[in-house]
Amino acid sequence: MTVLRNLAIIAHVDHGKTTLIDALLQQSGAVRAHQQLAERAMDSNDLERERGITILAKCTAVAWKDYRLNIVDTPGHADFGGEVERILDMVDGALLLVDSAESVRPQTKFVLSKALAKGLRPIVVVNKMDRPDARPDTVLDEVFDLFAALGADEHQLDFPVAYASGRSGWASMEPVTSGENLHPLLDLIVRHVPAPDVDRDAPFTMLATMIESDPYIGRVLTGRVASGVVKMNQAVRALRRDGTLVEDARITKILRSDGLKREAVDQAEAGDIVSIAGLSKTTVADTIGAVGITEPLAARPIDPPTMAVSISVNDSPLAGQEGDKVTSRMIRDRLFREAESNVAIRVTELPSKDAFEVAGRGELQLGVLVETMRREGFEMSISRPRVLFRENAETGQLEEPIEEVHIDVDEEYSGVVVEKMSLRRAEMTDMRPSGGGKTRIVFMAPSRGLIGYRSEFLSDTRGTGVLNRLFSHYGPHKGEVEGRRNGVLVSNGTGEAVAYALWNLEERGILFVEPQTRVYGGMVIGEHSRGNDLDVNPLKAKQLTNIRSAGKDDAIRLTPPKIMSLEEAIAYIDEDELIEVTPKSIRLRKRFLDPNDRKKAARAVASA
Repeated sequence: MTVLRNLAIIAHVDHGKTTLIDALLQQSGAVRAHQQLAERAMDSNDLERERGITILAKCTAVAWKDYRLNIVDTPGHADFGGEVERILDMVDGALLLVDSAESVRPQTKFVLSKALAKGLRPIVVVNKMDRPDARPDTVLDEVFDLFAALGADEHQLDFPVAYASGRSGWASMEPVTSGENLHPLLDLIVRHVPAPDVDRDAPFTMLATMIESDPYIGRVLTGRVASGVVKMNQAVRALRRDGTLVEDARITKILRSDGLKREAVDQAEAGDIVSIAGLSKTTVADTIGAVGITEPLAARPIDPPTMAVSISVNDSPLAGQEGDKVTSRMIRDRLFREAESNVAIRVTELPSKDAFEVAGRGELQLGVLVETMRREGFEMSISRPRVLFRENAETGQLEEPIEEVHIDVDEEYSGVVVEKMSLRRAEMTDMRPSGGGKTRIVFMAPSRGLIGYRSEFLSDTRGTGVLNRLFSHYGPHKGEVEGRRNGVLVSNGTGEAVAYALWNLEERGILFVEPQTRVYGGMVIGEHSRGNDLDVNPLKAKQLTNIRSAGKDDAIRLTPPKIMSLEEAIAYIDEDELIEVTPKSIRLRKRFLDPNDRKKAARAVASA
């Protein structure tokens, strides 16, 4: 019988998790020698490939000697922490990957804290040992300090260490800069990760951990079989976390990972990670089991959302011209479907019925959801993000989410970073040189203050700074935070922008549109150089007469416009503005397109 080992690979963004899995798949024989393996094969989602990050947790399996290793690739960004928290319920061990030069980062701290809290004993892998600036001894000291700071027990502190290069495909038990293969790491996994502690003779139970939809077999639920054996065509029932019945059904398919593909099997035993089909209502955190079960399995609580945006129907003059999913019913169904599979997202229908509040972990998670929807053909309007406050039950004090911010900058830029962060109500907790002429600064900052700061930070540090942030806790309200300093240029007409008009507007500020871009009244076409909004005419053409001018015509040379990505737009807009998102365009606009309505709304806010 094959012996099982279930483990998750956890790390900070871009420390090499997915690349290491590529090498494990190749060297274990899961991918045939002649088979073409795409780089970062586990990042199968288009957005993951474009951004170079893991967004969705995914399972694979490799065979090593007499063992079957079920490996779960987890997201490294705290915004997708809901994925991490669920996945850790399926595994018995973890590989903590740390970059040999960059050392531990905020997201390392996030995923490691979840693993330690569950009682896992991670294996530490110092990755990218072939980097010229590798410093493995210092990194290991910092990893140990992090384990201790997170309250690791003496067994967890006695962690085994391997040194590796995922890209080159080797691992060693010694701090060397080259090696032959990953066999030492595979042997270490087999020795150190315990076998699943399960009861094979009890009735079948399984906690649904991941959900997806297959066009051929319907809803597919993935999880670890907690007890017993599940067989094809078996009658099962599903229970919610409170023990109420969801549905009775029959298993129509059992799928098990084998390398990059999933194969159908007739049965699966306790301890194995499998996907099953045949249930139509069951979702994440529900318990699936034999017909006689009455008690659900314990599901780990998920950290609450800290930020929310409003998503509403697109009502601009250009609505419905680029997307085919434009109605509130379509948007509603898609958002509630997302909330069903992504437990870190919460969707609430607003009183207006055409708008929905979507709460999540951060700007990145909400931005990825909106980007995914626009690629599916949706059109919608997005509001400025707002943080979710709460009231302290004991003191009655208003509290807001506080984030731990780690910033690495060249020494010459540290002054301006500290100044800008203090304006955003951040408190500096640590500042020290990190080598190579760089300084590492740690702040505790309110989430409100960080909205829109990343682009300003990159400008201040000439693109050389690195900013990482992590939700820390809820703390007392920090007071007012300075918002955007500049006003915007607002179009007062509808049509195609004219080069001559834009050329005359350049002295007013930075433009967001180029000639022949379709604009409408109330659309934001640029950033004003002053603090107030300004209505402008981007449609004004040069007056033509039948009199030849004495001088040569002015040559129109426009500065390239500032084109914003979705995340930049979400961070940029103010309270009275929206983002119009379509499959082809991202436009900024005022919430009220008519200038008279805008003045009325501004007076109402001022008098409130």
